[in-house]
Amino acid sequence: MINEARKYRDEARPRQGLLRGREFIMKDLYTFDYSVSEALKTYEAVKHAYTQLFDELKIPYLVAAADSGNMGGSLSHEYHFISPKGEDEVVSCSHCDHVYNEELADGKTHSSEESEQTTAPGFQTDDKLVEGGPTISTGMWMAISHDSNTIVRSWHPKFSMQNGATEPVERHVNSHAVKAVATAAGIDLDLSVENPLERWTAHVKANKSSTHKPRVLDLYDSQVRVYQRPPLSDLLQEVGCTASDIDYSKLDRFPGTSNKLSLVRVHDGDQCSQCAHGTLTSHSAVELGHTFHLGTRYSKVLNASVSVNSALLEGSSDADAKSSAKEQIVPMQMGCHGIGVSRMISAVANRLADSKGLNWPRAMAPYEVVVVPGKGLETVADQVYDSLTGDAAAPVDVILDDRDKSMGWKLGDADLIGYPIIVVVGNGWKKKETLEVQCRRLGVKEDVSLDGLRTFVESLLAKL
Repeated sequence: MINEARKYRDEARPRQGLLRGREFIMKDLYTFDYSVSEALKTYEAVKHAYTQLFDELKIPYLVAAADSGNMGGSLSHEYHFISPKGEDEVVSCSHCDHVYNEELADGKTHSSEESEQTTAPGFQTDDKLVEGGPTISTGMWMAISHDSNTIVRSWHPKFSMQNGATEPVERHVNSHAVKAVATAAGIDLDLSVENPLERWTAHVKANKSSTHKPRVLDLYDSQVRVYQRPPLSDLLQEVGCTASDIDYSKLDRFPGTSNKLSLVRVHDGDQCSQCAHGTLTSHSAVELGHTFHLGTRYSKVLNASVSVNSALLEGSSDADAKSSAKEQIVPMQMGCHGIGVSRMISAVANRLADSKGLNWPRAMAPYEVVVVPGKGLETVADQVYDSLTGDAAAPVDVILDDRDKSMGWKLGDADLIGYPIIVVVGNGWKKKETLEVQCRRLGVKEDVSLDGLRTFVESLLAKL
């Protein structure tokens, strides 16, 4: 089920160089299947269609594994243009095809030497050394639980040395990684609180008579060396409590595993955890599309079920098996997929525009070619127009600028609008009957005869 959704936001502000209005357009697609295997086939088909669409723009893009967020489901991908004005951070490897949104950070290191151990408690409450990397200085970042009873202190490298580097690298906490670790430890963090320590202190003071002890959890990134437990004296003095009044614990492994903690954002040059051969690069990016496999999250709640031949559920193609099989009621496997049509326009404009104006790719341009004639050459311009549009089987999308303006004005306007190709009927025609073909994006400015014009223009369009 495909739907063009007109949606609204209560704001009007510039974004990516274009005015972002209250109304915007989404291409929404909802899919329904009777089994997980069929739903995954549909998911891959949609993903393939999306990549074909973005391939047509001939602009580099990234397909990143993503967090399903509030939509739910266990599988989702985002489609991004790299842009310094992007609001997402996408990480890619130089060696393998590992690409992901940093929101997917799970708080674990993924060294091949570390294996999952369901028996490991994950909590270390003694003062032994925690092995780590060459940390130059240690920083601390805090967050608080939604019920305000627990404060989480994340100890991480503020500066560290990368392999082979001569200068220290500043590191920053990845709040998504911290939240993943806290969630595994049974703590629901509220990352929206700007002053977690003040909130926690006020909560503890207001609930001193409560039997539910306030909690402090210290997390240690794998690159931090800890020789002794950081003092709680400042916290205890602030809230007027003793150590016995606080439920304190320390965590240097992901709960239930032997994996150490990885709490910092990726810095360019970090080693890839998947292949161990490539280096990681973080890109600011604009999200243009998203695909979700939702499973039965919504269909079960809504009792959206379908009657299916049980032989189909078992994957059988045998006709006799189908005829003897019973019908079975199953919840539908759902998918949700969307492309931000309005957002794509502004993202492309920002990516390709230059000092002269917009510079549209062929797939999005208002016209593929504009013919700009000088005064007195209107008849020749008509011939040029006819030569480009004459093949009914594969016409070139052309507009003729016949406005009563100077040649310079019309050329400046053509650059500003961003037509992929400009054909100038000017002095070249007067001197040697040639046409000047311009393509700013490909850096082309060449004189071409009328007979060879169509072939030359088509060769340029194939690259756009």
